[in-house]
Amino acid sequence: MCGITGWIDWNADLTRQANTIEKMTETLEPRGPDARGTWLSRYCAFGHRRLSVMDPAGGAQPMIRPAKDSDSHDCVLVYNGELYNAPELRRELETLGYRFRTTCDTEVLLLAYVEWGPGCVDRLNGIFAFAVWHTAEQKLFMARDRLGVKPLFYRREEGRLLFGSEPKAILAHPDVEATIDAEGLAELFVIGPARTPGHGVWKDMCELKPGHCLLYDRNGMKLHAYWQLESAEHEQDVASTAEAVRELLADTVERQLVSDVPICTLLSGGLDSSALTAFAVDYYDRTGQGRVHTFSVDYVDNDKHFQAHDFQPNADAPWIKRMNDYLGTIHHPKQFDTPELAGALDAAVLAKDLPGMADIDASLYLFCREIKKEATVAISGEAADEIFGGYPWFHREDALKAETFPWSLATDLRASLLSPELRAKLRPQEYLADRYAQAVAEVPQLPGESEADRRMRRMSYLNITRFMPTLLDRKDRMSMAVGLEVRVPFCDHRLVQYVFNIPWEIKTAGMREKGILRKSLEGVLPDDVLYRKKSPYPKTHNPHYFAAVRDRLLEKLDDPSSPLLPLVDTARIRELAAASDAGSHIPWFGQLMSGPQLFAYLLQVDFWLRHYKVKLVL
Repeated sequence: MCGITGWIDWNADLTRQANTIEKMTETLEPRGPDARGTWLSRYCAFGHRRLSVMDPAGGAQPMIRPAKDSDSHDCVLVYNGELYNAPELRRELETLGYRFRTTCDTEVLLLAYVEWGPGCVDRLNGIFAFAVWHTAEQKLFMARDRLGVKPLFYRREEGRLLFGSEPKAILAHPDVEATIDAEGLAELFVIGPARTPGHGVWKDMCELKPGHCLLYDRNGMKLHAYWQLESAEHEQDVASTAEAVRELLADTVERQLVSDVPICTLLSGGLDSSALTAFAVDYYDRTGQGRVHTFSVDYVDNDKHFQAHDFQPNADAPWIKRMNDYLGTIHHPKQFDTPELAGALDAAVLAKDLPGMADIDASLYLFCREIKKEATVAISGEAADEIFGGYPWFHREDALKAETFPWSLATDLRASLLSPELRAKLRPQEYLADRYAQAVAEVPQLPGESEADRRMRRMSYLNITRFMPTLLDRKDRMSMAVGLEVRVPFCDHRLVQYVFNIPWEIKTAGMREKGILRKSLEGVLPDDVLYRKKSPYPKTHNPHYFAAVRDRLLEKLDDPSSPLLPLVDTARIRELAAASDAGSHIPWFGQLMSGPQLFAYLLQVDFWLRHYKVKLVL
């Protein structure tokens, strides 16, 4: 994986801007610690930081190849991602007369663009964000993978477009201020730590939406959706559906195990990570690659303080051991204590350029940092719950009828945290209602579907397009902040599109959440793991963490210089701090973010405002 950035400008000579593009590029060094490169021309400047995974010697970027039918004009590429069908594309391009100089997928992607132009995106299977400059036509083409696994932000203004894998690259441009307006604050306090698709939060900054491409030339900018979820009749029975799911998942995992550097899996002992690890072990056995390395995360004294509840019904540790023994992996347990977790909140903000999922982000950052010491690529089970319907809100009547995002039901609590002035400005309930209505209006309808089936299709669509991006963004930014590439097989677009149209009664085969996935894995996993109750990514249950973040937040409220003070109702927060219980299990976001994470999120907002010297334009 890598970090990319660039600058198109019709009113400046960018050959004189080497220093600026260097600064923009260097902000992305953690994403690409192995190599760097820049390319400048009159109207276009590109920067690239590289994490070497395939063909370390031959895959340098920016990469340049002649444009089709041209000896004098080039196409120049910067690319972040992995193409899992690169071998097939390479063979097809070779039959068309192309000759390759490297064995990396970067050259495959560039020559695919040379041959098929923007239409190349329809042929790609992978996770990617890339930009191509066509020198003869003086145009920029950018695209992002179908599910948005890899990030890509941009900022357009008169005669100029800036882009980068992360906001920090754009913010490094000397003409860009770190500014937030009312809509950006609404994203933080009303939608956050999720984001509305395409919204960059920073003023005048956007994120290229998943499955979209962008064309920018002297005539302006055009956006195009080259892929989106489609509704269709599902005509297979339970047995055939389970077989199809298994075949798709096995093929996806095998494609994503290709690497020239050490690879591992993240193992929680749950259904999703255990399945991916089992497929990896089988592939390694068949190809003679030895034993698979696995990693897990936990927290000091979690065994003493864990209490089961609806959102986290059981602890992971016994199940990790069960799967480790069953599969014979080389396991590496990682454990963190409260001071480490609280201390990493700031690092998580710097990785994301925004407040995020508090200690859920911080723990992942620490976990990835430890994994990176022993591996460069990891396989992770993100997205299975959104795709197969595993979350509690798929199965709770109150969430299904809520007429709002089901992972963010505490709208009154969130609104009460804001200062009266900001509350009046943002109108949080209205903002949330508008964003929810926008999402619901996008759902592709299936004629003749029952009201109950329409409701579950809507729930699936909301989770795939609104909640899943939050977790994918978290995984990308925390892992790439330490130079670790994480691959997510459940995000293969073939699998996502297929499962989206599986009727709910088949998805819940056996009257269980993710029932069809469980059925597809019969014989792959032992029955006790196969039918284990879903448990999310582990968080700390240590009351010392709650006390630590609560006390730190109260210190900020006592600091008259805190930039947080004008934005929040300090009396209300003090009231919550006095009344809250470290054992509170009612999330205000997702499954994991309850009382301690609320205080940690506000701490992240305070740090973010200070560190980035954020200017508010209200």
